[in-house]
Amino acid sequence: MPQRKPLHLHVPEPTGRPGRDTDFSYLPLSAAGAKRRPPVDVAAAQTNDLAFALIRVLDDSGNAVGPWAPQVDLALLKRGLRAMMLTRAFDARMLIAQRQKKMSFYMQCLGEEAIACAHALAIGEGDMCFPTYRQQGLLLARADNNMVDMICQLYSNARDPMKGRQLPVMYSSKKQGFFSISGNLATQVIQAVGWAMASAIKGDNKVASAWIGDGATAESDFHTGLTFAHVYRAPVILNVVNNQWAISTFQALAGGEGTTFAARGAGCGIASLRVDGNDFLACYAATKWALERARSGFGPTLIEWVTYRAGPHSTSDDPSKYRPANDLQRFPLGDPIERLKQHLIVSGAWSDAEHEAAQKELEAQVLAAQKEAEKYGTLADSHALDLASMFEDVYQDMPAHLIRQRAEMGATS
Repeated sequence: MPQRKPLHLHVPEPTGRPGRDTDFSYLPLSAAGAKRRPPVDVAAAQTNDLAFALIRVLDDSGNAVGPWAPQVDLALLKRGLRAMMLTRAFDARMLIAQRQKKMSFYMQCLGEEAIACAHALAIGEGDMCFPTYRQQGLLLARADNNMVDMICQLYSNARDPMKGRQLPVMYSSKKQGFFSISGNLATQVIQAVGWAMASAIKGDNKVASAWIGDGATAESDFHTGLTFAHVYRAPVILNVVNNQWAISTFQALAGGEGTTFAARGAGCGIASLRVDGNDFLACYAATKWALERARSGFGPTLIEWVTYRAGPHSTSDDPSKYRPANDLQRFPLGDPIERLKQHLIVSGAWSDAEHEAAQKELEAQVLAAQKEAEKYGTLADSHALDLASMFEDVYQDMPAHLIRQRAEMGATS
């Protein structure tokens, strides 16, 4: 018998740690404009090569190149830029508010703004998003965004639309097609697939959009959702935001080493794309392609959005403990806001002066919304909701035992 070395487990390690620069060569990249754009009715297996490539539109000079360059007017792109800037300004202001103890915690989407903002401008009325906690851009990119309600939800104050029943950043807005965020990761996928199946059963034309991070793809709900989406050709977009880090674990621990997360979809018979998530135009084009495919009855699309979580996982996290501090500056896909800004300047539709003016205007909007929200209380001023409100909006007909409990509190209505 031949002598073999003892078996051992392979434990993936990130290519960078504090004090050692990250080697980003582990990320397969493609040149801008280099990848083909198949027709939306293509067989799922015919997209397999796109699950291992990287769809990009904006080149290093800010030009839109290649078959994925969307035919959109500059007004929409300026709206997208302003939406990303508003999202970043909102995050910055709410981070300060958390440090001032006006809310218990907060989660930014710093560096990931293009994905949700482009998606929000691409989807249609009545489509439903099933987000995680880093897609605030889906709400803020809308013309009818209500920052006051969002901030009241963060503060759990008297105007909180969730009446204090959700953790901060876990928004919900049926009107805006934003399903209640769940703190249990990966539930969004099976919920979205089920909603999409219901849309098809009813003969509707609405599409669901599920959101999950790279770490949560290791959850069983994700794989169950893939199976149902494939088998029943559910009209759903399965968005995997690969921002390289889960809470404090590198994406390789969820299975991203040596392959891509888009390959999960390809393996399940689902059309799959891998997209530059810091390229607003690529994000918009890929979303439109997947929407048209789903709405035309050709089934689901899985999109891996390659980006980088520029900030901490949450205000409870210190990323300096597990990754280099200069990762953001060295990440090869750059800053999504700067890239779209450069494109608009190259196109003659924007300028540094306009950008600075827009920045001040948007920051003023966020500050005004915050001041309005704080009229209804914050965590810092020991404001609390009326405890009797816990009995409201739970049952259509309140059970007798809850009526008794409410009466014991001295509440009668």
